[in-house]
Amino acid sequence: MTEAEDRLWYHLRSRRLGNFKFRRQVWIGPFIADFLCMDARLVVEVDGSRHSDDLAYDDSRTAFLATKGYRVIRVWNNDVMQRMDGVLAAILYGLTGVPSPSHALHGPLPLPVGERGK
Repeated sequence: MTEAEDRLWYHLRSRRLGNFKFRRQVWIGPFIADFLCMDARLVVEVDGSRHSDDLAYDDSRTAFLATKGYRVIRVWNNDVMQRMDGVLAAILYGLTGVPSPSHALHGPLPLPVGERGK
């Protein structure tokens, strides 16, 4: 795992986020998901700069996961390293559909899949 993935795993493991169980590095078809909450059918991907160069691959991967019933949240390495509260709020929102009141204090949430900033 990358340093960002390791830091995020600290917050996701042992049901630390909203009592949801996550697994890491899970095979789904031909892909490995960084983190998976099976109960919520939610995949969390931590993306570095190389992902900005290969958006078509990420889009096809996300489309494949959607055909299997998974939703995908992508967060950037630098957000994990510098804005963990916002990342956790975005993941919790993806799990529950309820926005965290703390996200207003820490700036906007990371962008969901398909809404990348330009």
